[in-house]
Amino acid sequence: MIQLLFILLMIQIAFILILSFANPLRKLVVKGLDLLKQGRGPLVTKTVAATMCVVLSSTVYTITKIQKRSKDAGIVNPTDEVLMARRLLEAAFLGFSLFLGLVIDRQHYYIREINLLRKNMETAKKTKSQRLLKEMSGN
Repeated sequence: MIQLLFILLMIQIAFILILSFANPLRKLVVKGLDLLKQGRGPLVTKTVAATMCVVLSSTVYTITKIQKRSKDAGIVNPTDEVLMARRLLEAAFLGFSLFLGLVIDRQHYYIREINLLRKNMETAKKTKSQRLLKEMSGN
């Protein structure tokens, strides 16, 4: 599971870097995210996020159980140390993955808003310049 979460984190980081800088892939990624947010896409992403939250809470519960067992015994078991490190890594990867998913969602939203504002500014400039040309030719 750690390998899958690591791959997921690397993919999410790549998406964030692509969305952060203007490049040819950015338009493609934005269009892909637009398509993902249509239809059943939001339902699927919310279901996956909820499942990841449940797995994260289960991992945190397991971590607290291991800590409690170590405190009750008074000595640290090497097996518990390995299990604890693995569970902490899983929890960190799950938490980072959920956070990066939110970052990607917000970046996509802001890019769409910026593009919409740019289009509105272009149309406003065109109408204003056309109006000025009409006024000048009318005088």
